[in-house]
Formats: sequence, C-alpha cells, structure tokens
Amino acid sequence: MVVLHLPSDRVASFSSPAPRSGNRGVLRALKHAIRSIETGAGMAPRAAIPLGVPAIDDALGGGLARAALHEIAAARESAIAAATGFALALASRAGGVRAVLWIAQDMGLVENGAPYGPGLDELDLAPERLVTVAVPKSRDVLWAMEEALRCRAVGAVVGEIRSADRGIDLRASRRLSLAAGRSEACAFLLRTAPGPEASAAATRWVAAAAPSGTGISGPGPPRMSVHLTRNRRGPVGSWLLERNRVEQRFDLAPSLSQPVADAVCDRPHRAAAIVA
Repeated sequence: MVVLHLPSDRVASFSSPAPRSGNRGVLRALKHAIRSIETGAGMAPRAAIPLGVPAIDDALGGGLARAALHEIAAARESAIAAATGFALALASRAGGVRAVLWIAQDMGLVENGAPYGPGLDELDLAPERLVTVAVPKSRDVLWAMEEALRCRAVGAVVGEIRSADRGIDLRASRRLSLAAGRSEACAFLLRTAPGPEASAAATRWVAAAAPSGTGISGPGPPRMSVHLTRNRRGPVGSWLLERNRVEQRFDLAPSLSQPVADAVCDRPHRAAAIVA
C-alpha cells in the first residue's frame, strides 16, 4: 500500500471564479450541456457493475452505475468503519484490476485510521492495488479526486470528507460527476455523516454496523445495514448485508437471528446419522 502526502500549497483551488454577467448566454448553454451529460442524453449506456445481491442489483437497474459519482455516508461517527468497508468493497468491484485511490485528510487518517492490509484482503482488494493520498483540507480531497479520475491506470477513487467540513456543494459534486463520466472510473465520496446538501451523485448510501448472528461456534460473519437514499435508476431501499468471506461478496442476511437447529458437532456417528 503506497501512501502519498500532498502539501496544500501545491494543490490547485477546486472552486471556480465567479462568472461575469455578460456571459449569461454561455452559462445557459453550459448548464444545458451539463444536464445532458449527467442524464446520459445522446450517450450509449455503460454496463452496470453488479454487486451480487439480486435485490440491490434490481433496484439499481442491473448494478452500480459505471463512470459515475456515488456518495456513501456513515450513519454516525461510530459507523465510519462500516461505511469505509462498504466503500472499499464497492471500489474493489468497480476498479477491476486497476489501481484504487484512497484520498483522505491528514486529520481524518489520525482520527479514523488508514485502510488495513488484512482487512483489504477480506474485501477482495489486494493491498498493492491501493494507493493512499493524504492531503491537508477537504478542498484538496476534491481536487485530488478530480485529477485522479483523469488517469487511465485508476479504476476507482475514494475520497473521505469529514462531517465538520463544508466544502461539498452541488457545484463540487457536479465537477466530480462530470470527471467520472469522462472516464471509465467510479468516484466514491465517503462522508463521516450524512450531508443535507444537494448532490449530483448517481446514488447516495448510509451505512452502519449491525449485530452479527450467533451459532454454536460463536459469532457469525460481520453484518452491516445499508440504506439507499437516492437512486437515479430506480427505487430506494434498505438491506441488512452479511459478508461472505468464501465468495468475497455481500449476501442478504437471513431473516432469522440464528438457524432453527445448529449443525451437528462433536456427536457420535449414529447420533449424527439420526439427526441428519
């Protein structure tokens, strides 16, 4: 896992200068072009990225939209680990064999930590595919995300924004959405708390940890609850997911808290045959 640190004085401003009043006609034409790009008008549809959960893939119209901006927020500050795991799992599927960029603020890495190698393996993301970029401020995160989306070697970009920062607005999310639309990479904006601002993201998710099921052998696989609060391709919904370590994917958690009867364990051969 490679870690890069970008100084603030080397990062260009993400905001644009205020336009002059004499350019209103040009601005109207640009706004119309932006709306056409965001809605996909006149463009061939890109193949979706299936998540492997039929209920979610159906709601998303076949899977996660490729070359688009997706926003994932932790339900609360303590749920950032679950939201991070969900974001990295989606980025791993979206990135394919290409590199995945993780961009975060210095303070965010101090408070929430950096991605952990064995944990990345659990999410089917090889640590050598992940490049971590540390920047001073939230506007630097947005700038680095936009620049990374121009690189063909990058398959997915994840940018972590702390809830205390106010650098995200509709214009900023539009720039990221347009940058992702011009490439074959996905952009994931990870937030430590849900934001009330309008967004150009194709989907908006809220994730939190959930209690694992229990059995005779102890706690079951890790679980999380995900809420799809915005979906341009279809309905929204909520699901309880369970991590399948064998198949390296998420499954819907069983509706029962535990099996009706535990599997046969440490019983004589005849007793096991009778139970079976």
